[in-house]
Amino acid sequence: MDARLLDILVCPLCKGPLEYDKKAQELICRPDRLAFPIRDGIPIMWADQARKVEPSV
Repeated sequence: MDARLLDILVCPLCKGPLEYDKKAQELICRPDRLAFPIRDGIPIMWADQARKVEPSV
């Protein structure tokens, strides 16, 4: 994942910052509790393609 791209990407719903999970190949929005997949190096930023994540402790 290109670091420059990570710097400009935000959550499509709340416009908040995203965390990059390299192992899972996902971009995570903590406030919305969604994980957006990265497929073939391309972030899929559609809410219907995101999976729900559990709140962090």
